[in-house]
Amino acid sequence: MSLSEKTRKVTEEFIASQPDNVQTVIVDAFKDLMESDYGQQALSSGDKARDFTLPNASGEHTTLNQLLEQGPVVLSFYRGGWCPFCNLEFKALHDILPEIKQHGAQLVGVSPETPDNTMATAERHALQFEVLSDVGNRVAKDWGILMEVHPELRSYYLQWGFNLPELNGDDSFELPIPATYIIDAEGIISTAYINKDYTQRMEPEAILQALQSL
Repeated sequence: MSLSEKTRKVTEEFIASQPDNVQTVIVDAFKDLMESDYGQQALSSGDKARDFTLPNASGEHTTLNQLLEQGPVVLSFYRGGWCPFCNLEFKALHDILPEIKQHGAQLVGVSPETPDNTMATAERHALQFEVLSDVGNRVAKDWGILMEVHPELRSYYLQWGFNLPELNGDDSFELPIPATYIIDAEGIISTAYINKDYTQRMEPEAILQALQSL
């Protein structure tokens, strides 16, 4: 089963588990999202990746340029460890991590969670790759992939246990559009996957194909 098939199954099951009135809110909010201009200014293939400095789960700061000195980078912007679609993506990325390394690349995740919550996510999912904390979504905004949770959904997020103000350290309800960037050692984005449909992620096979073409 492909990653998209797995996320589609989770989406369908989750929506079906909700009362009819909540299903209506979810569907309407999703329609508004897909009609929005989120992501139109996102960095894309051929662009120079913009450098950033972010702390990892241990609070140690690193820059993208430092990472690129070691070779290509697969940069994955994710919503947080609370997100079921991100969890499926984590598993899929873990499965291909040895092959990513065989291509001389490293995998790096970025989310708006605070360092403490990033650490909790890394430990809970036994992540074997670097995860960085973009508190305030500064980098997501700079890269053009910032979005907001629909106002009608925010109270439901809290009911579902997705306490973004607590996890991210602010009350903005802002999140990155899930995005995967394959960046060559010169800092040029060779492949970019940006999708407002946050239930969809770049397929692992496509990531490996992009690395193969570098």
